[in-house]
Amino acid sequence: MTFLAFAPHAARNLCAGLSSALLIAASLPELAEARDVRDATPRIAVVSAFAPELEILKGEMRDRSEHSVNGVNFAMGTLEGRRVVLFLSGISVVNAAMTAQLALDRFAIEGIVFSGIAGGVDPSLGIGDVAVPERWGQYLEMLFAREVDGSWATMPFFEYPYGNFGMMFPRPVTVLHAGADGPETRFWFPVDEALLEAARGAADKVTFARCTADGRCLERLPRIVVGGSGVSGGAFVDNADFRTWVFETFGARLLDMESAAVAHVAYANGVPFVAVRSLADLAGGGAGANQMETFLELAAGNAAAVVRAMLREMPGRP
Repeated sequence: MTFLAFAPHAARNLCAGLSSALLIAASLPELAEARDVRDATPRIAVVSAFAPELEILKGEMRDRSEHSVNGVNFAMGTLEGRRVVLFLSGISVVNAAMTAQLALDRFAIEGIVFSGIAGGVDPSLGIGDVAVPERWGQYLEMLFAREVDGSWATMPFFEYPYGNFGMMFPRPVTVLHAGADGPETRFWFPVDEALLEAARGAADKVTFARCTADGRCLERLPRIVVGGSGVSGGAFVDNADFRTWVFETFGARLLDMESAAVAHVAYANGVPFVAVRSLADLAGGGAGANQMETFLELAAGNAAAVVRAMLREMPGRP
């Protein structure tokens, strides 16, 4: 006796269920290495963390059109003669990673340029200066160790490539990308060399602001530095001791809350990336109170000026 003869109703229900599952599976988007592109026009993505940074660049766009995806507004058009899509990452690492991947899934993005402000940790740099690091790391990927007999007990299954700040031990992250045999462990995510070269070419072609709109001026004219390291994490840092540790441990020129997350996403997707960050404060290193609110617009404007000059320097403009 066959199974169908023995349990005709159960068998028919099972077959019907399998057929429905196959039909549903066939209707789902196919899993593939290619990104789900909704706009096939090649564009440079220009990203900022929050509105005052992005509005400066949006005001210079031509032929602008906008639409929203999952609440994120994307502005498409041209900037300095190059096709671009501008959008806000949102503040901090999760928002930045999420919106970067959203953009990559819906646009034919040939490069990502992050424009915004940061906190300076390199003592040689001052407010208003613009840094374009050659690599980014996530300094708050950490083990918080327990104290045992007056010392810190680390876990043996993590790597600790850098010195600790008290109980806080930095560690690398893992990343998956096409062509890899498995997860790759790394601390630093490199910036695209061609985009760095565009920053070098733009360095002597930018006029930086030294004074705010209400007349508060910096002691010297800001400058641009290309190369070195930048770090990101989900903390607003305004602490002199921690600032010193970040500089001495990572050799970082600055820290922010988004760039390394976007660098991670760009690396995983094989998309060129660079971040242009202007210092709005010194992350606790100033003599008085934090000055971000005072110099936010000045710093954001200096970063935007470098981004525009870089777009002009990039080869292959349409």
